[in-house]
Amino acid sequence: MHVHPDLAAFLELAELGRLTGSNRPLHELPVTQAREVFEQASAVLDPTPPALLTVSELTLPARDGVLLPARLYRRPGSDSKPLPVLFYLHGGGYVVGSLDSHDSVCRRLAASGCFAVFAPSYRRAPEHGFPVPLNDTLDAANWLATQAAALQLDSQQVIFIGDSVGASLASVLSLTAVHHRDQLNLAPRAQMLLYPVTDLSRERDSHRTYAEGYLLETATLRWFYRQYLGAHGSATDWRVSPLLHPDPRGLPPTYLAVAGFDPLHDEGLAYAQALEQAGVALTLRRVEDMTHDYLRMSGMVADVEAIYAELENWALNQLG
Repeated sequence: MHVHPDLAAFLELAELGRLTGSNRPLHELPVTQAREVFEQASAVLDPTPPALLTVSELTLPARDGVLLPARLYRRPGSDSKPLPVLFYLHGGGYVVGSLDSHDSVCRRLAASGCFAVFAPSYRRAPEHGFPVPLNDTLDAANWLATQAAALQLDSQQVIFIGDSVGASLASVLSLTAVHHRDQLNLAPRAQMLLYPVTDLSRERDSHRTYAEGYLLETATLRWFYRQYLGAHGSATDWRVSPLLHPDPRGLPPTYLAVAGFDPLHDEGLAYAQALEQAGVALTLRRVEDMTHDYLRMSGMVADVEAIYAELENWALNQLG
């Protein structure tokens, strides 16, 4: 299998820039600059996402009193009845990534009008390491449970969805909803995990095979994890590495996608195997010719449009 031809030339340019020093990997940059570079990439990867959407800027309180921004995406005129919700958590290694960097993803998920997309922000490392980002997402989910009716959203038809570390956070929310119901007032109908981070405690073959040259580098992952774990996190804590949860039974139907050319490929498959062995209804999608972060590449890779259609169809089937 080869990298998708629409992506191959971009990877060659990125690698050339890396070799000449004009395009340094994120882990070699100061945090502020790494965030700027990641944000700027969005305009290149998907410059023209759907525009005909109503996007509401919201704020919600975290447990320590800080107000967190969030966005609600829906098609105009779709507020005549409560809509199902895709509760979307962005990736970025807990260090980079934001509502802006993944705005195009949220717009594409909401474009058909079948769902509203609720995208909460969470504070990032190293300023806010574990467990602050996780607590922020828990607080956002509990806030949505109380405010859904006022927003014309159906709190009984919520799907947790995320990409990369956003998928890790989504999976931890689902585990919390099953095993720690006193901490979470939302019960997801399903979860959708796109190229998830599932195990910080070890590296697998794909971390070595795709360590460089495929956008996300293994050294960058190590840098992300050091920032996130800080002084209070442990790589073996299931809230950090959901693959290490001792009992994934009872989780809702799960769509899990891995990218073929991704350092995270093998741990994604390992989590899929753990869910399947626990009796969780699993749809495993192998996008063999793509790299990590392909959801943000609609402007570059034509086939990504079909992936969004597949995500929507799968989600609709879970809601019946």
